[in-house]
Amino acid sequence: MIDIRDVSKSFTLHNQGGAVIRVMEGASLYVAPGECVALTGASGAGKSTLMRVIYGNYLAASGSVLVGGLDVVRAEPREILRLRREVLGYVSQFLRVVPRVPTVEVVAEPLLALGVDPEAARARAEVLLRRLNIPERLWSLSPTTFSGGEQQRVNIARGFAHAYPAMLLDEPTASLDAENRAVVLDLIAEAKARGAAIVGIFHDVEARMRVCDRVVDVSGFTPGAAA
Repeated sequence: MIDIRDVSKSFTLHNQGGAVIRVMEGASLYVAPGECVALTGASGAGKSTLMRVIYGNYLAASGSVLVGGLDVVRAEPREILRLRREVLGYVSQFLRVVPRVPTVEVVAEPLLALGVDPEAARARAEVLLRRLNIPERLWSLSPTTFSGGEQQRVNIARGFAHAYPAMLLDEPTASLDAENRAVVLDLIAEAKARGAAIVGIFHDVEARMRVCDRVVDVSGFTPGAAA
């Protein structure tokens, strides 16, 4: 489902005389349906960079990134947008939404974008908000007014609203209390059970051991790293 082959990535610092910083080379990774792979490595090793390459936010300098058969490196923008809408979900650490949109609509939006019946989309959103312990009195309010922990849980609910065949998870259990952490791990396990291929960054070692099938140290993709 996710097939990364010989990917390299560099950044050009235009404000520093065009200096080129090589951050990744020879990155190869395959994630099968129903498998969760954790990316590890020291800060700055390239975990977030690889996630953004998979999602198409960063363009790889070489290699291929196949997600559901689409090569993100060579895809047209409209193809990447369709991929994100239908196939590849991304749960980031931060919630970014349009102000004044009610929380239940924020969570239902991925389903509405796919043409799901509004009542069914709202019902799915309500189930997730309830599981993640967002009080019903808040559902009609904009999540921009919520605490950081509440916003994180709304973001997770939104990310799991649609049954994406592939998912990227960036620290999904960070800063959560034990009860909500357990809910998120259950959601990940359910996604795996239905066949989702998942790549994630998990600094929470216990969470990683519970839901991840393999660990890949991205330090091995750093230019000059020992084979």
